[in-house]
Amino acid sequence: MTAGKRVLVPGGTGAMGVYLVPALAKMGYRVDVVSLDDVRSDNPAVRYLKADFKDNATVEGLLKNEYDCIVDFMIYNGIEFPRMYRRLVENCGHYIYLSSYRIYANLEHPITERSPRLLDVSDDAEFLSARDTEYSLYKAMGEDVLKSSGLHNWTAIRPAITFSKRRFQLTTLEADTVVFRARAGKTVLLPEQAMEVQATMSWAGDVARMISRLVLNRDAYGEIYTVATAEHNPWREIAEYYRRLIGLEYITVDKEDFLSCVTSGNRKPHRWQLEYDRLFDRIVDNRKILNVTGIQQSELTTVYDGLKRELAALPADAFADCAGNERNRLMDAYLASHGTRKS
Repeated sequence: MTAGKRVLVPGGTGAMGVYLVPALAKMGYRVDVVSLDDVRSDNPAVRYLKADFKDNATVEGLLKNEYDCIVDFMIYNGIEFPRMYRRLVENCGHYIYLSSYRIYANLEHPITERSPRLLDVSDDAEFLSARDTEYSLYKAMGEDVLKSSGLHNWTAIRPAITFSKRRFQLTTLEADTVVFRARAGKTVLLPEQAMEVQATMSWAGDVARMISRLVLNRDAYGEIYTVATAEHNPWREIAEYYRRLIGLEYITVDKEDFLSCVTSGNRKPHRWQLEYDRLFDRIVDNRKILNVTGIQQSELTTVYDGLKRELAALPADAFADCAGNERNRLMDAYLASHGTRKS
């Protein structure tokens, strides 16, 4: 029975949270959402709290509510999570930790929850030295903290790339580049080396449904799940989906030229995201999450249909003010200097 049970969702206004929160409310939970956003609730079962969940006083005050479950979408680095995880796990019935499929190395296809992790098998000393700040490494470290804690009332989830209401990805690019440039008639640069690589992208509504069925599910305690579709497509095909749906024009360039258009500053995080994820074939065996939730792969939304639905619902002025962001300026400059298509 879920009626009257309370769920706390820190960071719950993001790509997955916007679908998870109403799903939990529909299931009968009372849901408190904590974020820095100013959001009003139109559901009596949902309460939005504007606060910083990394603030100690905020956390201590909220934990007095004795939540039955915490679904934690906050991004903690390799230093923050070891300092605070225990008080979260010990002060709720069930704690769900957001990890990532980016922790996986490129050694097995399809990926299962037992596949090797970059943290354990990489021989790139520079990459490993960034374990406190590199997403794919500190997420794996967070899992290890939970596994060695002596506590059992936790579940770790590893989402693949998840697209949502305002979240649209293409290789390492996000909506402020992909959607903005398509709508503005500007060409997008993509890394040639990624175009035939298999990518896994899941619609956020499906991922939220998976997560909602893990909440207070005792079969999921102490377990790790890749929460994703089993569908996979080459990045070139996904680029073609955007072309068909919103008229995206793109050209491919060497990855070094692509990275030069990502940022003029520190490129290491962007390089690692590209080379240690987007250039890896990402094919997911999702039978473990389907088995524990009772969901069938055939029930999940295809990438094309999900993108079509979300892009059609996007406001006409969404991302219209992104011309001046760094990536768009760098792409415009590259295209102009190379005499290529629309900048």
